[in-house]
Amino acid sequence: MCARAAALVAAGAAFLGGACVSGTDEVDAARRNVIVIVTDDQSYESIPRAVPAMPFLQERVLDPSDDWVGFPNAFVNTPLCCPSRATLLTGRYAHHTGVMGNEDGGLLDEGSTVAAWLQAAGYHTGLVGKYLNGYPFGRGPFVPLGWERWWGKQQGPATSVYHDYTLIEQGEPVRYGAEYLTDVLAEAAVGFIREAPSDRPFFLWFAPTAPHPEWVSAPRHEGSFDDLAVPVRPSLGEPDVSDKPGWVRTLPPMGPEDRAAMSEARRDAYETLLAVDDAVRDILRTVRERGELEETIVIVVSDNGFSFGEHRWVRKGCPYEECVRVPLFVRVPGAGHRTEPALVSAVDVAPTIAELARVTPTGDLDGVSLAPLLLEGSSEDLTGEVFIESVGDERIPAWRELRTRRFAYVELATGERELYDLRSDPFQLVNVVSDPGYAADVERLASALDAYGGL
Repeated sequence: MCARAAALVAAGAAFLGGACVSGTDEVDAARRNVIVIVTDDQSYESIPRAVPAMPFLQERVLDPSDDWVGFPNAFVNTPLCCPSRATLLTGRYAHHTGVMGNEDGGLLDEGSTVAAWLQAAGYHTGLVGKYLNGYPFGRGPFVPLGWERWWGKQQGPATSVYHDYTLIEQGEPVRYGAEYLTDVLAEAAVGFIREAPSDRPFFLWFAPTAPHPEWVSAPRHEGSFDDLAVPVRPSLGEPDVSDKPGWVRTLPPMGPEDRAAMSEARRDAYETLLAVDDAVRDILRTVRERGELEETIVIVVSDNGFSFGEHRWVRKGCPYEECVRVPLFVRVPGAGHRTEPALVSAVDVAPTIAELARVTPTGDLDGVSLAPLLLEGSSEDLTGEVFIESVGDERIPAWRELRTRRFAYVELATGERELYDLRSDPFQLVNVVSDPGYAADVERLASALDAYGGL
């Protein structure tokens, strides 16, 4: 048995099984089902105990008897839907996948995704929901490589987030009208699990479009958070942005009405998550009905965060915590229940799945497997830093960032730079990049950022 597998089996022998082999040579009994739940534009503060946006998930995560590990310091490597989803699927940074913006989904090498790896190893694979922006990329309805079952939402400027949409179901377009999308997807996901062959492990990628704006909740949840007091950060409508880059300084100040509108928008976003929470409950209940809950890995993550007026910015794509930090919860039988403070990111998801599922990825990976951290508490393979990049848009210049436990260091294509000492300034209000006391930190962080390449 290889050393890594031996350590993992020692930490969770009942979960992982015994053989140290990979691909189609490994016995199916050593593999486990994998479910990945990817939300859309979900802010990282939407699942604390004080915000009941996903009560079922929160209860399971917070129940000490469950094998859920929460990662409060989880980040995406590009705070934009399409490149982030490509990274989640491949374990590679955007400048390696070629999917740098929302129009680049058709450039993804679909033969080098976690779905292709698992299917080649004998998994029954299925995607339900959003794949990549722009799908089907003008090719006509098709099912990408690696997926046996497919309910992919057609993407494009004419499509809606919650109603009036088209699903490509096994290569055939099916138009929906008033049916609430999250519920339709949940029913498809449950059906996939129920119909999955009993003699093969399954891999489900469940990707609802909630809580993407414009926020429309399921009728049964309307008004659920009308009276919820929304926490307000000091960075909301940041009054003094004189030390921020030019793109922030051009943003208009926010008055009381703007701040109130942001609180209302946050409540609306939370409301859309209630249907996602119902879907999580139904999915796990169905797995339990199959008698396979203790043989199933579950990962819950968002493709990016969302800024509700922090630093005057409303949307994603920014280099600040609200855009780059995301919720991440991983359920691995044998891992135990805990909160894990290590810095991790989206690029680590695919390598983690590959190792836990005991399959061999194709191609080079930028991320690292979190399996040793999950099952042993070992952070030996982690760098303690996260690389983030963005090609920008008409409002935000291209930028790169290095995030450590203490610092957020940003370089923009304009030549501007930012440095935030998160130990004393967690809300990123004071840019200290020009402070002589941080000169050595800036030099060290700039050198480390250059090593990642990218933009």
